[in-house]
Amino acid sequence: MKGEVRTFKIRDSATQEDEEHLAGFLRTVEVKRIETAYAEGAWHILVVFEDLRRREESAQIRSAILESLSNWRNRTAQDMGFARDALMPDAALQEIARYAPTTEVELSVIAGSLGLNLAEHGAALVQVVRQTLEDLTAVD
Repeated sequence: MKGEVRTFKIRDSATQEDEEHLAGFLRTVEVKRIETAYAEGAWHILVVFEDLRRREESAQIRSAILESLSNWRNRTAQDMGFARDALMPDAALQEIARYAPTTEVELSVIAGSLGLNLAEHGAALVQVVRQTLEDLTAVD
């Protein structure tokens, strides 16, 4: 079970305050597992979780990369006189967007796992990913 870990204490001397702190945290995450133990006047709580804000941010990044890759594929296929899916299938674009390779070596691993040879367009694909990431992180 993959996730981040955070610990809390619910002290006998400050139960309400500690419970409010824990409840506020739990509203912002997806809980994977909770372990508890009582010792030295407090409940010790271990929370394994996934941060929902990070998940949403990752989805937005993936979506932006996928859109940029789709636009690149449409332009390139049109310039070459190919159908867009003949140039590169949707599944390949989705995997590239999922892993966001920033080097041709990383891209070749993804392509290899899909049984594709993307060497001809590798540099362009990596540039699309890099530019999209740069655009998303640019400070105005």
